Formats: sequence, structure tokens, C-alpha cells
Amino acid sequence: MQKYLVLLLSILYVGAQAQPIDTKHSSYRHARASLSKLKTLLAIPNDANFKEDIELNVAWCTEQLEQYGFSTSRLETPSVPLLLGNYKKQLKGKPTVLFYFHIDGQPVDAQFWFQENPYDAVLKEQQEAEGWVDIDWARLEEKKLNPEWRIFARSSSDDKSPFVMFLAALDALNAEGKSLPYNLKIILDFEEEKGSPNLAQAVRDNKAALASDALLIYDGPKHLRNEPTIAYGARGITTMSIKVFGPTYPLHSGHYGNYAPNPALRLAKLLASMKDEEGRVLISGYYDGIELDEKTKAILAAVPDDEQALRLKLGVGEVDKVGNSYQEALQYPSLNIRGFASGWVGKEARTIVPATALAEVDLRLVVESDGARLKQLVRQHIEAQGYHIMDSKPNARERMQHEKICQISSRGVTDAFRTDFDSDLGIWVFNTIKKGFGAAPIRLRTMGGTLPTSPFINTLDVPAVIVPLVNSDNNQHSPNENLRLGNYFDGVKTIYELMVSPLK
Repeated sequence: MQKYLVLLLSILYVGAQAQPIDTKHSSYRHARASLSKLKTLLAIPNDANFKEDIELNVAWCTEQLEQYGFSTSRLETPSVPLLLGNYKKQLKGKPTVLFYFHIDGQPVDAQFWFQENPYDAVLKEQQEAEGWVDIDWARLEEKKLNPEWRIFARSSSDDKSPFVMFLAALDALNAEGKSLPYNLKIILDFEEEKGSPNLAQAVRDNKAALASDALLIYDGPKHLRNEPTIAYGARGITTMSIKVFGPTYPLHSGHYGNYAPNPALRLAKLLASMKDEEGRVLISGYYDGIELDEKTKAILAAVPDDEQALRLKLGVGEVDKVGNSYQEALQYPSLNIRGFASGWVGKEARTIVPATALAEVDLRLVVESDGARLKQLVRQHIEAQGYHIMDSKPNARERMQHEKICQISSRGVTDAFRTDFDSDLGIWVFNTIKKGFGAAPIRLRTMGGTLPTSPFINTLDVPAVIVPLVNSDNNQHSPNENLRLGNYFDGVKTIYELMVSPLK
């Protein structure tokens, strides 16, 4: 199993560039000193389904922010609070920047982790023929550190480490007697992994307290090359559940096969009608409003993707033809079947005609697409295939009235966002990171994933940029989540540079 993990991580990290730790940067000493603080924070369970654990995280973060000169406020929601920090050293006439971090993490299943406790951080190094082997945490006290060492723990990458990186950067700033060149606010989200269901209302309720001129989002992984990366946008998301009904109860396939319609087959054909053989959505109007001009295509082509290595990582011999490259594909809304269930399989397989078939579908959104509109287009397409759509399970009378019946439910919409490369914020972040690292960072027009930060952007009317800091092969959301040590030091350096550079 350890060898499998080695192979998995190496495949996921195709094209990564090994970078040494910058020991000469002024933040280096403080980054080293902060590793024990990271271990302490990681040790606090942070599954948002357990409010008592989240409160422990809130308390720890509150104490830290106040020690660093922030005044703090709990922004209460029906579930768990958000935590707002205001840096007390206010500068009149200067802009205000809001930093976003989230502290909660995905649930854990300890049986799939290669350590006793997923919250107890373990330091590991990769050894030939052995895989990732535990090494003593005390080795972090050694004079020379290996940037390829990994810290394994839940939320080591997503997203506790960026917050501790920020605290270490503040340590460096304070040690040098420097002051922030702008006003700073911090917002900590403790429910991001659940989709931040109460964030939008909390932002509306606290609009004045959150008022800012720019938003920096510290979340997500760097580009596969593991070079400094900036993402100027993220896709949104909405979801739909589609259940097709067959007989009232599962039927003996010998007696009723060829007679009772099979809902699994019907649903499969319905879903297949939504896309062509090359993966493009066939629903009329789905891609309306999206045009990639030559300037945009040049921006996308500038991203140093290795398409062959990407296919190797994914284990696929061909890819969908929505766009002419990976980056172009991200500029279109997607229609993804994320799950399909009907009857029983494997050892539980039964010779029956199933009673129902269920598909879970997610629609990834781009700025040009409206989630509510796309869901309506999907509904219209389903109706055009002869289905009567219901919001609940049909009764006996309704079953007899309609030849094809399906039930559809959906969740709300998280909007996409995108900031122009040549915006004031975009230029500032680009130039700052370029100066700090001596090379131009990779610029992504759109990150493939979704962040629940659109309420800040839409309600506060501020531009936003994502600054990814962690390694792309970090196993986020999965067992054996990890953080590359070199990324931790680079992350502290990145945040430090952004905190000493004036925002005009």
C-alpha cells in the first residue's frame, strides 16, 4: 500500500519543479519557528459536522489573531460562526484588503490513513523502495531542511497551513519593524467544506464590517509545475438530482423483463441525450455567451500545461473536446454525472427490474453562465424527451397518467467570478510575486474548482484574486492529505511579499 501511495503521488506531481528553500529570505527564520504552531492547529479536529470541534478552532484562531494585534468579531450564523479580524493599526486614506482563509476540513476515515491519527501531523520522507516513511518531527530542527519532506495530516494543505503561513509572515514583518502599507482584515470560514451554506447571508448582514477594496483568497493548489501561481477566477457550481421511476417495487427480471420499463436504462438514455460522443453538451443554449477571442486564447495558451503528462495523471487515452486544451475546457460550463445508482451490484446483485434510478449531476459554472438558467435548460431538455417532471415521489394515479416520470431536486447556486489580468489588483499581485521570486508567476484565467467566496465579491463589490500556495499533489479531501515542506516556506514568503508591497 505504501508503494501505491508513492506511485500515486509521483503521478499526480508530473512536471513539478523541485525548488530549494530560500534560506536567505527574511521570513525564513519565522517560517521555521511556526511549524510547531502548525502542528498544534492541525491537532484540533475540524470537521464542520461537529460544532464542538469547530468552536475549539474558533477559540484558537481568536487567541492568535488577538495576540497579533487584531480585534476580533464572531459573525454568528445558524450553524457555526465566521471570525472577522481587524488589524488595529489603521491607516487613513489607505485601501483595505480582506484576506480569506478557511479552517475547517473534510471528514476523515482513519482506516485509510497511513498513520494512527489523521489530525496528529506526521513528518515523512520518500525513500526508494519504501515509499513515504515516518521521520522524527525533531528533524525540523536540523540546520538543513529537505523541501521534499511532507507533513501528513488532515487540512495540512486545505486550508489550515495558509493561515499559519500568514501568522509567520506577520512575525517577520514585526521583527523587522515594518508596517503594513494598507489596512488589513481577515475573515476565517469554518464551513467551507460544506459549501459555506450561511456565508452569503452573513456577508449581507455584516456588509459594513467587511467593507474592503480588494480580496485575496488563500486557498487551492499551485499549478502542476509547482511554480508561483495566481488564479484570477474560479468556476461556480450548482447541482441537480434526477430520479426516474419504473415499477412501484423491484420486479423479478425473468417474469417482467421485456415488459416492465427499466428505469436504469431510461435514465442512462436520458443522460446520454445530453452530450455528444466528444463530451460537448447538446442542450440548446447551454454555451450561449461564451466566446474566446484571440487575446483570451493567448492567455490560456501561455499556461505551461503538459497535456500528455496530464492525460498520464488522469489515466485516460483521450479527453473531451470542450475547448481545444485543458485551459480552454475550464472556460465553459460543465454538466457532470457525479453519481448513478439503481438496483444492486457486486455480491448484492439481484435479478430484478429496478424500481428507480438516480443520477446526481453537478453543473460547473463560468461567469458568462447563470446557474438558474442552466438548470432550467436541463429541465426543458428532460421534458422534451417525454418526461413528466415532479418535485416529489409520484402516487399511483400519477404513475398511470404519465408514461415517463422523473423527480428533480436541486441546490442553490454558487456563482463563478473572474478578475481581469490587467486590473489594478491583478497587476499588483502579479508584480509583487514576480519581484519576490524573480520570475513571472503562472497566471490562470479560471481555477477549475469552486470557492464559496462569490458573496464577498458580489455583495461587497470588490475584485478578488486567488493565491494558491500548496503542492498540487496534496491529496486534499482524500486520505493522506499532505503538505510539501518547500511549499510551506514559499507560502510564508509569498504572503510576506504581499504584505510589504503597497497597493495603489
